[in-house]
Amino acid sequence: MRTFHLAVLVALAACSGGDHSKEAEGPKTPASPALTAPDPQKLAAAAPDTFRVLIQTSEGEFEVLVHRAWAPIGADRFHYLVSNGFFTGARFFRVLPGFVAQFGLSGNTEVDAAFEKLTLTDDPVKAKNTTGTIVFATAGPNTRTTQLFINLADNAQLDEMGFAPFGEVVRGMPAVEKLYAGYGEGAPQGVGPDQGKIKSEGNLYLKELFPELDSIETAAIFVPVRPVVKPDPPRKKKT
Repeated sequence: MRTFHLAVLVALAACSGGDHSKEAEGPKTPASPALTAPDPQKLAAAAPDTFRVLIQTSEGEFEVLVHRAWAPIGADRFHYLVSNGFFTGARFFRVLPGFVAQFGLSGNTEVDAAFEKLTLTDDPVKAKNTTGTIVFATAGPNTRTTQLFINLADNAQLDEMGFAPFGEVVRGMPAVEKLYAGYGEGAPQGVGPDQGKIKSEGNLYLKELFPELDSIETAAIFVPVRPVVKPDPPRKKKT
């Protein structure tokens, strides 16, 4: 079963859909040009050496700590996506217990179409695919775009396959482990969501046919609030 999952993971971004008659569900307001027509210079900007992202989901929140040194190209893309609201409303469309929880298609067809062409050069694998690490999915060499997965187990086989973690869940892993997994593997290998249809029909397709999927409510750069240390009151002089 694990070998099957690995093979499917390698091919995940290669899925494509045919013509569909349904209109894609759009957001209440038009998507930002930063997502529909990203500026190449801003898109390529370097992220901080480390940064934290707080992701609020329908199952609770979790916090990701990104280490740019692990995979700088992937970390830069993740920072851009989070900073520009890409993940708001996105579904966890492929959750396989003991393997991975996958997300990273925005649910807005215009946005997903824009990023499908913006592939990334691969990062060398420096960190291991251990439980809680977050990684870009790929369909082969230099094909990463926006799809991600969180390892739900120690998946050492992925290290040799070129999957380069760029961060780790440092708080809230129980929320990740509660994500809805009832639909199983995606089409065509299983009966779960078809990635091609997600790209062509957006969240409308998922809402109608896979209503139990968990979603991301917000994802934002998280700056921990440091406690204010009050100075000791001045001592009274002895008289």
